[in-house]
Amino acid sequence: MKKIILLVLISINLSAQNADWLISPIAEKAKIIVNDSLIVLDNGLLRRAFIIEPNFACIDFKNLSNEQQLLRAIKPEARIKIDGKEYNIGGLNGQKENAYIQSEWLKNLKLGSSDFVIKKYTISDIPKRINWKSNTWPNKIDEPSGKMLTLTFEPQSALLKGIVVNINYELYDNIPLIVKSLNIKNTGNKTFRIDRVVNEILGLVEEESAVVGSPEEMKKQHGIYIETNYAFNNAMRYDISDQTTHWKIDSSYTSQVNYNFQTPCLLEIYPEKAPGIDLKPNEVFNSVRTHELLMDSYDRQRRGMMIKKMYRTVAPWTIQNPIFMHLVSKNDEEVKTAINQCQNTGYEAVILSFGSHLDMENPSDENIGRWKTLADYAHSKGILLGGYSLFSSRRISDEHDVISAKTGKPGGAFFGNAPCFGSQWGLDYSRKIKNFFEKTGFNIWENDGPYPGDVCASKVHPGHRDLEDSQWRQMEIQKDLYKWLNEKGVYINAPDWYFLDGTHKIGIGYREVNFSLSREQQKILNRQNIHDGTIEKTGAMSWGFVPLTRYQGGGPEAVLEPLEDHLEDYKQLMIQYYGAGVQACYRGPRLYDTDKTKATVSETIAWYKKYREILNSDMIQIRRADGRDWDGFLHVNPDLDQKGFLMVFNPTNEAISRKIKVPLYYTGLTNGAVFKEKDTDEKIYNVNRNYDVELMVTIPANGYNWFLIE
Repeated sequence: MKKIILLVLISINLSAQNADWLISPIAEKAKIIVNDSLIVLDNGLLRRAFIIEPNFACIDFKNLSNEQQLLRAIKPEARIKIDGKEYNIGGLNGQKENAYIQSEWLKNLKLGSSDFVIKKYTISDIPKRINWKSNTWPNKIDEPSGKMLTLTFEPQSALLKGIVVNINYELYDNIPLIVKSLNIKNTGNKTFRIDRVVNEILGLVEEESAVVGSPEEMKKQHGIYIETNYAFNNAMRYDISDQTTHWKIDSSYTSQVNYNFQTPCLLEIYPEKAPGIDLKPNEVFNSVRTHELLMDSYDRQRRGMMIKKMYRTVAPWTIQNPIFMHLVSKNDEEVKTAINQCQNTGYEAVILSFGSHLDMENPSDENIGRWKTLADYAHSKGILLGGYSLFSSRRISDEHDVISAKTGKPGGAFFGNAPCFGSQWGLDYSRKIKNFFEKTGFNIWENDGPYPGDVCASKVHPGHRDLEDSQWRQMEIQKDLYKWLNEKGVYINAPDWYFLDGTHKIGIGYREVNFSLSREQQKILNRQNIHDGTIEKTGAMSWGFVPLTRYQGGGPEAVLEPLEDHLEDYKQLMIQYYGAGVQACYRGPRLYDTDKTKATVSETIAWYKKYREILNSDMIQIRRADGRDWDGFLHVNPDLDQKGFLMVFNPTNEAISRKIKVPLYYTGLTNGAVFKEKDTDEKIYNVNRNYDVELMVTIPANGYNWFLIE
């Protein structure tokens, strides 16, 4: 076995690519190689290898872009706790040195007496997890491709008769990404309590060595980025929202440098407060999905682009980016007026904002008929119609609210009081939303909450059993609703991290009370938000905010109404957002008040649509707005004729000229670049060996400039 493993791994290693996959796709596709007792996942960018006998175990996890070996020790494939007892899924015992793995050790490793054992495996194409539909730009988005390995494990213990565990590895083309998940099937005739499911366990090479120090003080492994579809915290960022990533110490690693064995080099993935569910006969439990993206750099810009590529690959629906306004309406005529204004200016959608007269929870024929008529009217004009619905930050009743485990009474939730999605009210809410969209033909849903994954101690709510399963069951209800809507072609704005389960857009990250500040402040603060909020998510995944009327306080200096009186500010706010590929919530009763305003809005939207593909491409953050000097960003896309789009801004009261360095590496341009100032005045520049061009730019006072790069 030793000779076979060495020969296979050496031969596979020769296929490693030298090209940068962020610039041009590599030729090699995902493949799963089976050779005697070895299974290898390889797509030219990563390799993960497993032995099958005497049990299935990972022995190799390598980034082929930089030759980094991530694995130092063999661990179980997963671990489940059933009826109070833990069981390993796969894995082998007996590795004495845990700092590294040598092939000759493998023949001496043993099967654990209570471990689940592999019974079979199958290879297939990656399945489509959400049958999503798109009614918005862009109309055609490619589906991801790759291969999936499915492993079936059964228990040795008679106590678990009927339990079958399947582990899935999805390997994608043209990205160093594996997605791992598992499901547990109960084929028996008794109910099992699933207390915890750890769907990934990796003994990783440590990021740093420290003789003393705690896990909190030491760096975690930067060679791998982990993201799961179990994240919530209202943070507008994944790393803070994550509920599943646990970096632990490995006491079996006795040769580590840290004297107290405190190095954080054992990675485990599981929700802290879930699942705690009863798995009844013929039921299936599906774990979280663990996305493992191998990183080849410490550079934050590059790492962010890799993460954004991951979203475009596994959640292609997030590429959609419709142009919408946020309407504050008091009656149906105002909705029709807004629809007409959208049609007249090139906007694509109206979302009835909070504070409007829309009520999606009213299932009466009169209410449904009213909004279907308005949706039909919008569609006749080529406009999508959507609306806002509040879930969190409200009290329903003692019967339906989240119950505190400490007091046994309502309260203690993230927002003090909040409804439980597993209560009868919560189940009815989900049905009412589905009914509304089914019958009215609405196209967009803006769901305000639930954010925090509240646990609920009620024992009478029909959607969950008690405290232990309450978070998991509520998340299932919520994700089912998002998936259902997505598959109906509904676009979803949801201010929490549910992208991997069907939502499309989240807040870019801003402080709402800042929109009561002056327009001058808002312009600079918005550009800071754009800079910060698009490093690890795309512009299409983000929304900003523009208060056309008073919002969160503030006086006349904060708002744009009357619009014609503040036309330059209105235009620049649009240029900033659309130039970043970010849709803002233009919140108010109308898009224009005069023909002059209408012309300005129409011209800006036409400008955005003309360059829409490059403006929705990856962004390079060049200089963050500081109010002292110029700031700007660069869009890049090596697959387009328009390789780049540079936007620069001047926050000062005087025109400025600056020589700036424009980084062109991710445009794919290597020798020469054509710069067109506002798509005119073509000039050719040589690209230096750092892939930069030095460009002289002139920016008007309190204004902006832009350059197309070909």
